[in-house]
Amino acid sequence: MKGFAWPTRVYWEDTDGGGVVYYANYLKYLERARTEWLRSLGFAQSQLVKDPGIIFVVTNINLDYRRPARLDDSLVITCDLAAEGAATLTFAQRIVRGEDVLIEGTVRVACLDSQSFRPRRLPAEVVHAFAVKEPA
Repeated sequence: MKGFAWPTRVYWEDTDGGGVVYYANYLKYLERARTEWLRSLGFAQSQLVKDPGIIFVVTNINLDYRRPARLDDSLVITCDLAAEGAATLTFAQRIVRGEDVLIEGTVRVACLDSQSFRPRRLPAEVVHAFAVKEPA
């Protein structure tokens, strides 16, 4: 799978009183990029809950905060599938501003049954899309 990049901008609501992105809001950017990556492969999370009845939950996150993002910055959040297990996905993700890497890390998500919240194998059609499609 080729990497996915999602552009966004820093809004006032993302920042603290000094106009710097509040550290926890970087997690929202990473989540949105993973959601848009899935959407680019043809999977809306709202539909995955219904059929085949799965949800994705973050089980581990490891981030290095290198530089701050500020109000009105134009950012690109990248999402690369780094590893795949029977019921887990690990992503290498970055938040960049131009050539500057602001955040870099890994995020592991588990596939769960949407009713029981128990681990569930990734559906074959989802795994197949990871291997075949390139994000738009």
